[in-house]
Amino acid sequence: QVQLVESGGGLVQPGGSLRLSCAASGFRFSRYAMSWYRQAPGKERELVATIGSDAGSTNYADSAKGRFTISRDNAKNTVYLQMNSLKPEDTAVYCCKVTFRASQYWGQGTQVTVSS
Repeated sequence: QVQLVESGGGLVQPGGSLRLSCAASGFRFSRYAMSWYRQAPGKERELVATIGSDAGSTNYADSAKGRFTISRDNAKNTVYLQMNSLKPEDTAVYCCKVTFRASQYWGQGTQVTVSS
């Protein structure tokens, strides 16, 4: 059974940093690309970043480039999202996702609020 569990969200001031984690189980983590998405109230879900199975490739939304870094630890079955220079518009629920055997699996999400 595929499970994705996010953690690390919270309230942070503008300009601050957070590191999100997504712990995965139920599949051979090291073989699959992983993605972070976010959804702000009243907005559509947005792809933030993707990392290849061996971490050799990463892609970012324009809004994340230069500020966010996606990484993974295949020994810990965990993918991370380091977020720096946070802005109020980064406020959203952040979820990780994997496509496994043609099905998409999502975590429950972690709330990130950027506010002074």
